[in-house]
Amino acid sequence: MVVYIEYAFLENFLIDGVLLFLALKCARSKPRVWNLLLAAAVGAVEAVVFPMISLPVWAAYAVKFAGGVLIAVIGVSRGSAKTYCVTVAAFFLLTFAFGGLLTAAYSFFGVEYAEGNGFVVERVPVGLFLALGLAFAAAVWWGAGRLYRYARLKRNLFDCTLWEGDKCVRWKGLADSGNCLSFRGEPVCVVSATAALALWSNAAERVGHMRVGTVNGSREAPVLVCGQMQVNGKTFRRVLFTVGEVKGEYQIVLHTAFVEGEHEAVAPIEGISREARGRRKRRSLSLRK
Repeated sequence: MVVYIEYAFLENFLIDGVLLFLALKCARSKPRVWNLLLAAAVGAVEAVVFPMISLPVWAAYAVKFAGGVLIAVIGVSRGSAKTYCVTVAAFFLLTFAFGGLLTAAYSFFGVEYAEGNGFVVERVPVGLFLALGLAFAAAVWWGAGRLYRYARLKRNLFDCTLWEGDKCVRWKGLADSGNCLSFRGEPVCVVSATAALALWSNAAERVGHMRVGTVNGSREAPVLVCGQMQVNGKTFRRVLFTVGEVKGEYQIVLHTAFVEGEHEAVAPIEGISREARGRRKRRSLSLRK
């Protein structure tokens, strides 16, 4: 089998750069162009030179492991020890996954390749290699995005218990920093129509109406009063709700006033303090009567 050094260098330069870029995104680290280029070049040089060196099996894999760590470390422009460790781990996992994909594809398409101590030399059409690389990168990008969005959603979900009259319900509430709705200076949470019907009857206490804006436009919605709500063990009385579009595994979109207590002083049990109400009123994005 004839190996062209320039092709081998370019191939490994591209794939190391893509894998490192994906690893940095998985570690939530901002990729820097010069760091990526330098790290990819180091990986490409290693891939070209390494097959020419005769080493015992254990030494060959040790050198390859050290080379992978070096590539990942060079790719991180700055960050904590955790960032470096996550980047290194992600780079190795992605490398192993892509290597497994290539091996399976080579076997399926009958591509000729030879394995050495920690390296693979193959004769593969450029189109097949690029298609596999792009498909792998797209799958990892999509999967990582979904995973981080799901993790962020889970971190922002709170256990909520609501009492209204003789009814008691337990729902999940989403802490959304974008909900700064207020009515007469009081914070307003958003509840789904289905949940509203389950908690309030026709005799629900309504204090008025407010205009709520969504991506689909704005509309008038009733403002309802809940006798008591508990959020992660903290209790609030006479909480205002409006009915809106709430989808997903939660039924409430909490106002920021009810979750800021997770990081700072919590308002007393009777409700939100006057200073907090003033802040919410100034920050409110809603129109009220």
